[in-house]
Amino acid sequence: MATQIRKALIPSYGDESHVSIITAPIEPPPAKHVQVRVLYSGFGGSDINMRLGRYPMQKAAPLTPGYNFVGTVVSAGPDCVSKPTKGDVVACLSIYDAQAELVNMPEQYLIRVPQGLDHQKACALMLDWTTAYGMVSRPGKVHAGQKVFVHGMSGAVGYATAVLCQLRGAEVYGTAGEKNHKALEALGWHPFTYTNKDWMTTMKNMGGADVVFDPLGFESWDESYSILSHNDACLVGYGGNLDTLTNHAPRGVLMPTLKLLSRNFICPAVHRHTRFFYVTRDDKTFVPDVEALFDLLSQGKIDVRIKQIWDLEDIQEAHRKWGKAGSGFGSILVNVGAK
Repeated sequence: MATQIRKALIPSYGDESHVSIITAPIEPPPAKHVQVRVLYSGFGGSDINMRLGRYPMQKAAPLTPGYNFVGTVVSAGPDCVSKPTKGDVVACLSIYDAQAELVNMPEQYLIRVPQGLDHQKACALMLDWTTAYGMVSRPGKVHAGQKVFVHGMSGAVGYATAVLCQLRGAEVYGTAGEKNHKALEALGWHPFTYTNKDWMTTMKNMGGADVVFDPLGFESWDESYSILSHNDACLVGYGGNLDTLTNHAPRGVLMPTLKLLSRNFICPAVHRHTRFFYVTRDDKTFVPDVEALFDLLSQGKIDVRIKQIWDLEDIQEAHRKWGKAGSGFGSILVNVGAK
């Protein structure tokens, strides 16, 4: 029998008015699926770009956003292997549907959250921190003694990236809103303001960065490439959020990404590399990355900060204020069903 739930819905693409909260039915979980009561959902650039119809390869509207969540098991459909028990706390990279009171998810994508782990922080780990961990560990290969440059250090992924780079012994530079500079300096980081471009001159005068992490794309990837050192340095691009943040007419991220990657072939002798990174729940590294982050959090080795938590009913306001200048840093969540 179907259950009536509250959920966010993007019925068509456009401004903040194109997302609302509706009441709709959800059926019991089908075979190899688990029904979960969502406690917290992640919120970020993927939500904004899906509302605008800009997210790469997104499914057509109408859709319910919410790229990741933490929740409790309600029931399991037929043929589930792991025998989830009602009340078990699980986390998931859902891609869609997390901003709903109940969600049916394939069992294979649910990861049990260790007992005692903070639910809000566990939710933040599922996308923001797995993105950062994957970039730092693999294409970035960050290690002690390096100079790394992180754009958007006060943002969700940028903050996580900076924390993980520092944990590996790297010296952290980057861009952030000026209101956050003192707080970031207190962490031992070196923040610059993105728009005045002083960061480019300073980094070049220092011999360049060994690794740059850039979520902006377009001309920003050109600028970030220019500050790389010549010693096997790497630019890791991801996201491509510059147009969304600046309200620029959308240009599409495919051609800038191809340009980013083409630098590996045009100038192979320069000893600079470029990579584009994204997280996929089907990759063999995903679950090990999540488990490694759970372990780092449980040991107190990483400080997972939550910048803001929106109530589900305030979802339009969350969309309206995303990317606006303000103090504070870390991940943004939606309280869907937590008490």
